[in-house]
Amino acid sequence: MSGTDGLPEKEFRQRRENWLEIRAGDLAAVLETAGPRLYKLLPTDLGASTLVAAVTVARVAADEARAQSVAETVGWMERLIPGGHLHDLEGAVRELRSRLAASGEPALWSWNAEGWEEMLLWRWRRVQPRTGDPARDFAGWRARWSAEIPWNGEIDRPESMPRRHGRQLLTPSQFFAGEPEPLRLLAQAVLNAPRTAAAVHDAVLLREEHLQGAEHLVWLAEQQACVEQLEAWRRTHQSTGSEATRAFLAELSEAVKRYMSLVLQPVVDALSACERALLGDSRHGARRSAADYLDAFLDAQEQPGEESWRDERLSADIEEQARERHEQGETTWHGMLGTVPVWYRIVTSREERAAALAYSGKPSTSVVRVRTGAATQSLLSDLFGFGGPAEEHEEWYPEPGIEIEYAPDSAFDLCALLAVAQLGHARLEFLLPRGDGRFQQLRSVRARVREEDTVAWRRWALEVLSELVPDPEDLADVIAREDEDGTDGSDAAEDRMRADDDRTSPDASTPPSRPRPAHDGLPEALLSKVRSLLRKAENVGATEEEARVYLAKATELMAKYGIEQAMLDDVAEPERPVDRIVDLYPPYVKEGRRLLARIGYEMRCRSVYPGGKNNRHRVHLFGFEADLQATEVLFASLRLQMLDGADRADRRHRPEGEDARAYKRSWMLGFIREVTARIGAAQRAARAAAEQGVEAEGEGSGGRSVALVLADRTTVVEARLAAQYPKLNKTRPTKFKGTGYWQGVADGRDADIGGLAFDEEGQAAQLTN
Repeated sequence: MSGTDGLPEKEFRQRRENWLEIRAGDLAAVLETAGPRLYKLLPTDLGASTLVAAVTVARVAADEARAQSVAETVGWMERLIPGGHLHDLEGAVRELRSRLAASGEPALWSWNAEGWEEMLLWRWRRVQPRTGDPARDFAGWRARWSAEIPWNGEIDRPESMPRRHGRQLLTPSQFFAGEPEPLRLLAQAVLNAPRTAAAVHDAVLLREEHLQGAEHLVWLAEQQACVEQLEAWRRTHQSTGSEATRAFLAELSEAVKRYMSLVLQPVVDALSACERALLGDSRHGARRSAADYLDAFLDAQEQPGEESWRDERLSADIEEQARERHEQGETTWHGMLGTVPVWYRIVTSREERAAALAYSGKPSTSVVRVRTGAATQSLLSDLFGFGGPAEEHEEWYPEPGIEIEYAPDSAFDLCALLAVAQLGHARLEFLLPRGDGRFQQLRSVRARVREEDTVAWRRWALEVLSELVPDPEDLADVIAREDEDGTDGSDAAEDRMRADDDRTSPDASTPPSRPRPAHDGLPEALLSKVRSLLRKAENVGATEEEARVYLAKATELMAKYGIEQAMLDDVAEPERPVDRIVDLYPPYVKEGRRLLARIGYEMRCRSVYPGGKNNRHRVHLFGFEADLQATEVLFASLRLQMLDGADRADRRHRPEGEDARAYKRSWMLGFIREVTARIGAAQRAARAAAEQGVEAEGEGSGGRSVALVLADRTTVVEARLAAQYPKLNKTRPTKFKGTGYWQGVADGRDADIGGLAFDEEGQAAQLTN
């Protein structure tokens, strides 16, 4: 158990540095993809371009979160970029802001952006050359970035904070080695128990999905899990033990508290704000549940275009909403702009116009009140600003003020309220009707809310959401049904597409009808033989060894044929890649899409997940006909085995009390990883055999190797995809709550193809949904 393994300060520091470097690269890639015009204009005199790009995109996201205008962002960019005023920075900023939400990068979500901005500015400052005059250095840096630059402090070396208390960076086991013998022996016995090790392993596995690859935070989470297991064991035995036992266990509790206060907590407290948020949100509880729902919520949203980010000019969509509301006698509604919650208010009098212009944005119940529906209004009025003592910064606003209503039966409204709770404020847009029937923006302000309100809203929204949508993975379908019930189906955003070959397309059109294949694909005789083998593998009467043999043979036949066809095409008239759309059906559509995309990747195909209401259950596949057909045949068999295997694992292995759907989803993710790894291994084996055959015959296709021919075909497929989806961004990583992942890996190994697993750090592993 790694909870007994120490981590020297140097290694902790190196893990942290490595993670920061990787994350800076991730953010720089977002800027390069989502804001190519800005990326090309970045200054070259500020050090490493990757870090400068990461700071820039984080600063733009933080401006968006603070409800700052595009003009304000352009202002500091003109000071950052030499000759920046000569370029269309306004258009470049609007382009980037409009694509931040679709980038799938959690660091750029509104409630995370300011923390990342601070940490990246600190990171950039650490690698800058010094003049020997700190005041002069910091003044120059502040002037260049137009931002406060974090000074030296605990954030520089959090791993050394225990030294202030005469301690070192230790695990609980190492810490208790210095305690009196009875405590030391007891603690080590509990920590080394197999049951404790398994519980810690599962807890870390569930938290690791939320820690964005930060190994230093994973280590801290592991030590926290060890402490929690110690305390859980103590509470269980203290409640039933004798008086002497209870006294002894109280000493154990005090020792655990000393470890937390002298070793672990000082390290956590010295981390940057975004690191603390990552670590805290990864723990089971309200904040992690909120993060899971918001992740799925953002994934389900259709993002508006650049026009929505014009200062003092409303987009056509918002102006239409304002007109409809005004005609119905309504003056207030809410929505989302990217990842920022927005409150819209139509100003209806001169008095209100004056109050709107004077409003500071500070919490004030006379200005903004949040309603949660008639059914809960009386119960929650005190929590949500309908009473209680007056605010210290009370401001005047015409009665009855601005009332924002969130419907308790709307998944969209509940998630939008969660976004306000996570961010701690909303962007309040005051709109002014004009004489010609149109509307103009009067003012945009950052409307803050009280911390106690955010806690109450989060608790209430999660409680209702857990009943309305128990699994966040179903959120997109629920919101889509709400849209279908409340709209006329003419949503223009439906025409946009979302790609999932580890990327997202923000503005592609609905997929065309399937083109006619250039070749016939797999020969009927081969197809019949493959299907026969797969049916035998699926037969419940087949042993595990027989199933492995059947599946291995089927995969080998298809891999061999695909390579032979590629070599023939290389010397004859070349085949053209084709594409087709595959519809998937419940249950577990997302897991089915993931399985299909990964199988396709190993079979030299590429995939895109179309977005929009009509395309949520579709996968757009690109590849050569034989490879596409092989992909579909394998998918049909493996999907059936996956669903059956998940049910069987649920009955046999799911821990008591764990949600069945969460367990099955995590099992499926492990199963998908393993079976597609084995398909990849079979492909590599077939390629190696083909290479040997070509060498033995002393001839190839025009002297070209099998590897080169296959690589060229893959390039052609990717070019076909890129032509149809020119703008592709990374999607969000898959997260899961259940503990069935490793059982799924084991069952995938036993039930399927065999061979070596591919590297999950490679491109195939990025096909996440």
